[in-house]
Amino acid sequence: MALKQVSSNKCFEGFQKVFEHDSAELKCKMKFGIYLPPKAETGKCPVLYWLSGLTCTEQNFITKAGFQQAAAEHGLIVVAPDTSPRGCNIEGEDESWDFGTGAGFYVDATEEPWKTNYRMYSYIKDELPKLINANFPTDPERMSVFGHSMGGHGALILALKNPGKYKSVSAFAPICNPIQCQWGKKALGGYLGPDASKWEAYDATQLVKSYSGSRLDILIDQGKDDQFLSAGQLLPDNFIAACTERKIPVVFRLQQASFFRSPCYFFIASFINDHIKHHAKYLNA
Repeated sequence: MALKQVSSNKCFEGFQKVFEHDSAELKCKMKFGIYLPPKAETGKCPVLYWLSGLTCTEQNFITKAGFQQAAAEHGLIVVAPDTSPRGCNIEGEDESWDFGTGAGFYVDATEEPWKTNYRMYSYIKDELPKLINANFPTDPERMSVFGHSMGGHGALILALKNPGKYKSVSAFAPICNPIQCQWGKKALGGYLGPDASKWEAYDATQLVKSYSGSRLDILIDQGKDDQFLSAGQLLPDNFIAACTERKIPVVFRLQQASFFRSPCYFFIASFINDHIKHHAKYLNA
Protein backbone atom coordinates (compact mmCIF):
# COMPACT_ATOMS: atom_id res chain seq x y z
CA MET A 1 0.00 0.00 0.00
CA ALA A 2 1.50 3.31 -1.11
CA LEU A 3 2.38 5.94 1.46
CA LYS A 4 2.64 9.65 0.70
CA GLN A 5 4.81 11.65 3.07
CA VAL A 6 3.07 14.86 4.10
CA SER A 7 5.71 16.27 6.45
CA SER A 8 8.98 15.41 8.18
CA ASN A 9 10.63 17.25 11.06
CA LYS A 10 13.80 16.47 12.97
CA CYS A 11 12.98 16.04 16.64
CA PHE A 12 15.26 14.82 19.48
CA GLU A 13 17.58 13.23 16.92
CA GLY A 14 14.68 11.31 15.43
CA PHE A 15 11.93 12.33 13.01
CA GLN A 16 8.32 13.30 13.49
CA LYS A 17 6.57 12.48 10.22
CA VAL A 18 3.05 12.50 8.84
CA PHE A 19 1.90 10.19 6.06
CA GLU A 20 -1.25 9.80 3.98
CA HIS A 21 -2.57 6.60 2.46
CA ASP A 22 -5.68 5.10 0.87
CA SER A 23 -7.44 2.94 3.45
CA ALA A 24 -9.08 -0.22 2.18
CA GLU A 25 -10.96 -0.60 5.46
CA LEU A 26 -12.34 2.94 5.62
CA LYS A 27 -12.66 3.59 1.88
CA CYS A 28 -11.02 7.01 2.11
CA LYS A 29 -7.66 8.71 2.48
CA MET A 30 -6.27 8.65 6.00
CA LYS A 31 -3.36 10.39 7.71
CA PHE A 32 -1.24 9.25 10.61
CA GLY A 33 1.65 10.74 12.52
CA ILE A 34 4.68 8.59 13.27
CA TYR A 35 7.66 9.38 15.44
CA LEU A 36 10.82 7.48 14.50
CA PRO A 37 13.40 7.57 17.32
CA PRO A 38 17.15 7.64 16.59
CA LYS A 39 17.32 3.91 17.30
CA ALA A 40 15.08 3.26 14.28
CA GLU A 41 17.99 4.16 12.01
CA THR A 42 19.96 1.11 13.13
CA GLY A 43 17.45 -1.48 14.33
CA LYS A 44 13.87 -2.54 14.89
CA CYS A 45 11.86 -0.77 17.57
CA PRO A 46 8.67 -1.47 19.55
CA VAL A 47 5.56 0.43 18.47
CA LEU A 48 3.23 2.41 20.71
CA TYR A 49 -0.14 3.42 19.23
CA TRP A 50 -1.84 6.57 20.49
CA LEU A 51 -5.60 6.99 20.01
CA SER A 52 -6.91 10.54 20.26
CA GLY A 53 -10.23 11.81 21.56
CA LEU A 54 -13.31 13.48 20.13
CA THR A 55 -12.75 16.15 17.44
CA CYS A 56 -9.02 15.39 17.15
CA THR A 57 -6.93 14.62 14.08
CA GLU A 58 -3.45 13.09 13.94
CA GLN A 59 -2.04 16.55 14.63
CA ASN A 60 -3.25 17.12 18.21
CA PHE A 61 -1.03 14.57 19.89
CA ILE A 62 2.10 15.03 17.82
CA THR A 63 2.14 18.83 18.21
CA LYS A 64 0.89 19.25 21.80
CA ALA A 65 1.69 16.23 23.98
CA GLY A 66 5.47 16.56 24.14
CA PHE A 67 6.10 12.82 24.04
CA GLN A 68 8.97 12.80 21.54
CA GLN A 69 11.86 13.22 23.98
CA ALA A 70 10.77 10.26 26.12
CA ALA A 71 10.06 8.18 23.01
CA ALA A 72 13.56 8.97 21.72
CA GLU A 73 15.15 7.99 25.04
CA HIS A 74 13.32 4.67 25.19
CA GLY A 75 13.61 3.87 21.48
CA LEU A 76 9.86 3.74 20.84
CA ILE A 77 8.13 4.29 17.51
CA VAL A 78 4.89 6.17 18.29
CA VAL A 79 1.99 6.13 15.82
CA ALA A 80 -0.92 8.57 16.08
CA PRO A 81 -3.75 7.97 13.59
CA ASP A 82 -6.76 10.13 12.86
CA THR A 83 -9.97 9.54 14.84
CA SER A 84 -12.41 8.82 12.01
CA PRO A 85 -12.80 8.57 8.26
CA ARG A 86 -12.80 11.93 6.48
CA GLY A 87 -14.70 13.30 3.51
CA CYS A 88 -16.94 10.31 2.93
CA ASN A 89 -19.90 12.48 1.90
CA ILE A 90 -22.24 10.75 4.32
CA GLU A 91 -25.33 12.75 5.15
CA GLY A 92 -25.03 14.04 8.71
CA GLU A 93 -21.35 13.18 9.23
CA ASP A 94 -20.46 16.79 10.07
CA GLU A 95 -23.51 17.76 12.10
CA SER A 96 -22.23 16.83 15.58
CA TRP A 97 -18.86 17.14 17.30
CA ASP A 98 -19.45 13.86 19.16
CA PHE A 99 -20.67 11.71 16.27
CA GLY A 100 -19.46 11.26 12.70
CA THR A 101 -16.35 13.12 11.56
CA GLY A 102 -13.74 13.17 14.33
CA ALA A 103 -15.78 10.74 16.42
CA GLY A 104 -15.33 7.24 15.05
CA PHE A 105 -15.35 5.76 18.58
CA TYR A 106 -13.04 2.93 17.45
CA VAL A 107 -15.92 0.61 16.54
CA ASP A 108 -16.91 -1.22 13.36
CA ALA A 109 -20.28 0.26 12.43
CA THR A 110 -23.06 -2.12 11.39
CA GLU A 111 -25.75 0.46 10.60
CA GLU A 112 -26.39 2.41 7.42
CA PRO A 113 -25.05 4.80 6.27
CA TRP A 114 -21.97 4.32 8.48
CA LYS A 115 -21.03 0.68 8.02
CA THR A 116 -19.11 1.10 4.76
CA ASN A 117 -16.62 3.66 6.08
CA TYR A 118 -16.79 3.78 9.86
CA ARG A 119 -14.67 0.74 10.70
CA MET A 120 -12.09 2.30 12.97
CA TYR A 121 -11.75 -0.79 15.17
CA SER A 122 -10.56 -2.97 12.30
CA TYR A 123 -8.47 -0.13 10.89
CA ILE A 124 -6.56 0.31 14.15
CA LYS A 125 -6.36 -3.39 14.99
CA ASP A 126 -5.42 -4.80 11.59
CA GLU A 127 -4.90 -2.46 8.65
CA LEU A 128 -2.76 0.22 10.27
CA PRO A 129 -0.32 -2.15 12.05
CA LYS A 130 0.19 -4.11 8.81
CA LEU A 131 0.93 -0.86 7.03
CA ILE A 132 3.33 0.33 9.74
CA ASN A 133 5.13 -3.01 9.97
CA ALA A 134 5.57 -3.17 6.19
CA ASN A 135 7.07 0.30 5.86
CA PHE A 136 9.00 1.04 9.06
CA PRO A 137 11.64 -0.74 11.19
CA THR A 138 9.23 -2.18 13.76
CA ASP A 139 9.27 -5.24 15.96
CA PRO A 140 5.75 -6.60 15.33
CA GLU A 141 5.87 -8.69 18.50
CA ARG A 142 6.28 -5.62 20.69
CA MET A 143 3.23 -3.37 20.41
CA SER A 144 1.25 -1.36 22.96
CA VAL A 145 -1.64 1.10 22.94
CA PHE A 146 -2.78 4.18 24.86
CA GLY A 147 -5.16 7.06 24.35
CA HIS A 148 -7.29 9.90 25.69
CA SER A 149 -11.04 10.16 26.31
CA MET A 150 -12.68 8.43 23.32
CA GLY A 151 -9.18 7.19 22.49
CA GLY A 152 -8.74 5.90 26.03
CA HIS A 153 -11.92 3.92 25.46
CA GLY A 154 -10.42 2.67 22.19
CA ALA A 155 -7.15 1.65 23.86
CA LEU A 156 -8.89 -0.25 26.64
CA ILE A 157 -11.23 -2.19 24.36
CA LEU A 158 -8.45 -3.09 21.94
CA ALA A 159 -6.32 -4.51 24.77
CA LEU A 160 -9.24 -6.35 26.37
CA LYS A 161 -10.64 -7.78 23.13
CA ASN A 162 -7.25 -8.98 21.90
CA PRO A 163 -5.38 -10.66 24.79
CA GLY A 164 -1.65 -10.81 24.15
CA LYS A 165 -1.69 -8.54 21.11
CA TYR A 166 -0.71 -5.47 23.12
CA LYS A 167 2.00 -5.71 25.77
CA SER A 168 0.55 -2.83 27.79
CA VAL A 169 -2.26 -0.29 27.86
CA SER A 170 -2.83 3.09 29.48
CA ALA A 171 -5.29 5.96 29.21
CA PHE A 172 -5.96 9.57 30.08
CA ALA A 173 -9.54 10.30 31.18
CA PRO A 174 -10.98 7.33 29.26
CA ILE A 175 -14.67 6.79 28.55
CA CYS A 176 -14.82 3.62 30.64
CA ASN A 177 -18.44 2.51 30.46
CA PRO A 178 -19.97 3.94 27.25
CA ILE A 179 -23.16 1.90 27.42
CA GLN A 180 -24.02 3.92 30.55
CA CYS A 181 -23.16 7.46 29.38
CA GLN A 182 -24.72 9.86 26.89
CA TRP A 183 -21.69 10.02 24.60
CA GLY A 184 -21.61 6.25 24.36
CA LYS A 185 -25.33 5.80 23.92
CA LYS A 186 -25.34 8.30 21.05
CA ALA A 187 -22.31 6.86 19.29
CA LEU A 188 -22.95 3.16 19.86
CA GLY A 189 -26.64 3.52 19.07
CA GLY A 190 -25.85 5.37 15.86
CA TYR A 191 -23.09 3.06 14.66
CA LEU A 192 -24.36 -0.28 15.99
CA GLY A 193 -28.13 0.11 16.11
CA PRO A 194 -30.72 0.17 18.92
CA ASP A 195 -29.97 -3.28 20.38
CA ALA A 196 -27.94 -2.29 23.45
CA SER A 197 -26.69 -5.85 23.95
CA LYS A 198 -24.51 -5.36 20.86
CA TRP A 199 -22.86 -2.32 22.43
CA GLU A 200 -21.27 -4.41 25.19
CA ALA A 201 -18.62 -5.69 22.75
CA TYR A 202 -17.15 -2.16 22.76
CA ASP A 203 -17.48 -1.36 26.46
CA ALA A 204 -14.34 -1.74 28.59
CA THR A 205 -16.27 -2.24 31.82
CA GLN A 206 -18.27 -5.07 30.26
CA LEU A 207 -15.25 -6.60 28.54
CA VAL A 208 -13.15 -6.73 31.69
CA LYS A 209 -15.83 -8.81 33.43
CA SER A 210 -15.09 -11.71 31.07
CA TYR A 211 -11.40 -11.07 30.43
CA SER A 212 -9.31 -14.22 30.82
CA GLY A 213 -6.18 -13.39 28.83
CA SER A 214 -2.60 -12.70 29.81
CA ARG A 215 -1.82 -10.35 32.70
CA LEU A 216 -2.61 -6.76 31.87
CA ASP A 217 -1.39 -3.91 34.08
CA ILE A 218 -3.46 -0.81 33.35
CA LEU A 219 -2.45 2.79 34.07
CA ILE A 220 -5.11 5.53 34.08
CA ASP A 221 -4.69 9.23 34.81
CA GLN A 222 -7.85 11.23 35.44
CA GLY A 223 -8.20 14.95 36.11
CA LYS A 224 -10.00 15.59 39.39
CA ASP A 225 -11.83 18.68 38.10
CA ASP A 226 -12.69 17.29 34.67
CA GLN A 227 -16.21 18.51 33.95
CA PHE A 228 -17.03 15.35 32.02
CA LEU A 229 -16.08 13.22 35.01
CA SER A 230 -18.62 15.04 37.16
CA ALA A 231 -21.16 14.88 34.31
CA GLY A 232 -21.04 11.08 34.31
CA GLN A 233 -19.54 10.67 30.86
CA LEU A 234 -16.38 8.79 31.92
CA LEU A 235 -17.45 6.49 34.79
CA PRO A 236 -14.00 5.20 35.84
CA ASP A 237 -15.37 3.88 39.15
CA ASN A 238 -17.42 1.30 37.27
CA PHE A 239 -14.35 0.09 35.41
CA ILE A 240 -12.18 -0.03 38.54
CA ALA A 241 -14.83 -2.03 40.39
CA ALA A 242 -15.00 -4.55 37.54
CA CYS A 243 -11.19 -4.84 37.44
CA THR A 244 -11.04 -5.32 41.20
CA GLU A 245 -13.59 -8.11 41.02
CA ARG A 246 -11.56 -9.84 38.29
CA LYS A 247 -8.25 -9.15 40.08
CA ILE A 248 -6.90 -7.20 37.10
CA PRO A 249 -4.29 -4.64 38.25
CA VAL A 250 -5.20 -0.99 37.68
CA VAL A 251 -3.20 2.02 38.77
CA PHE A 252 -5.76 4.85 38.83
CA ARG A 253 -4.38 8.31 39.61
CA LEU A 254 -6.77 11.17 40.30
CA GLN A 255 -4.68 14.19 39.40
CA GLN A 256 -5.05 17.86 40.26
CA ALA A 257 -6.00 18.70 36.70
CA SER A 258 -9.09 20.19 35.17
CA PHE A 259 -11.05 20.19 31.93
CA PHE A 260 -9.95 17.77 29.30
CA ARG A 261 -11.40 19.21 26.12
CA SER A 262 -9.77 22.43 24.88
CA PRO A 263 -6.80 22.47 27.35
CA CYS A 264 -6.60 18.69 27.67
CA TYR A 265 -3.04 18.53 26.35
CA PHE A 266 -1.72 20.46 29.35
CA PHE A 267 -3.01 17.49 31.36
CA ILE A 268 -1.61 14.92 28.95
CA ALA A 269 1.79 16.64 28.65
CA SER A 270 2.07 16.73 32.45
CA PHE A 271 2.01 12.95 32.76
CA ILE A 272 3.01 11.67 29.31
CA ASN A 273 6.51 10.69 30.45
CA ASP A 274 5.02 8.38 33.09
CA HIS A 275 2.95 6.68 30.41
CA ILE A 276 5.90 6.30 28.06
CA LYS A 277 7.89 4.71 30.91
CA HIS A 278 4.95 2.41 31.71
CA HIS A 279 4.91 1.08 28.17
CA ALA A 280 8.67 0.94 27.81
CA LYS A 281 8.77 -1.40 30.80
CA TYR A 282 6.45 -3.92 29.15
CA LEU A 283 7.93 -3.46 25.68
CA ASN A 284 11.44 -4.14 27.04
CA ALA A 285 12.56 -0.82 25.61
